[in-house]
Amino acid sequence: MKEQLKKAEERMNRRLDHLCTEYAEIRAGRANPAVLDKVKVDYYGAPTPVNQLAAVSVTEARTLTIQPWDASILRQIEKAIQKSDIGINPMNDGKLIRLQFPPLTEDRRKEIVKDVQKLAEESKVQIRNVRRDTIEKLKAMKKSGELTEDDLKLAEKKTQELTDKFTKKVDSVSADKQKEVLEL
Repeated sequence: MKEQLKKAEERMNRRLDHLCTEYAEIRAGRANPAVLDKVKVDYYGAPTPVNQLAAVSVTEARTLTIQPWDASILRQIEKAIQKSDIGINPMNDGKLIRLQFPPLTEDRRKEIVKDVQKLAEESKVQIRNVRRDTIEKLKAMKKSGELTEDDLKLAEKKTQELTDKFTKKVDSVSADKQKEVLEL
C-alpha cells in the first residue's frame, strides 16, 4: 500500500515538474534563457544546445545576450535562432548575439494566459489519471487478499489527499505564471 502511494506521489511530482518546465519556455514579455532550451546548433555535425556553446545571460529585462566560447560558431547560433520558433530576430555584432524581446500586446498576453490555463488543466487531468490508476491497483491488491477493506479505504483517502495537494500546487504555479504574463 505504501509503495503504491509513494509511486503515485512520484508520478504526480514528475507531472508538476514537467508543467514548470513547460511554463519556463513560455515567453512572458521578459527575457528568459529557457526560451533557448529547444534551440539546437549544428556543431561539428552534432545538434548541440545553445547553452552548451555559449554563455547566455539576461542583461536587461527584455534583452538576452549570447556570447559563444568559440567565436567561429556565432553565425551557426544566429541561423539556429532564426530557424527556431521563438519569434525573435537575433542581432549579431561580431562578438555576441543580442535577443531583444518586444513588449507583449494585451491580446497576446490573453492568448498566453489561455495557454497557461490549458497546460494547467492538462496537468490536473494527468494527476487525476494517476489517482485512478493507483486506486485500481489498490483494489486489485484487496481482491488478491493483500489489503483489508479498512486498509483500502485508508489508501483511497490518502490517494485523494495526494491528488488534492498536487492539484493545489498546479493551481498555484499556474496563478503565478498568469500573474507574470499579465504584468506590464
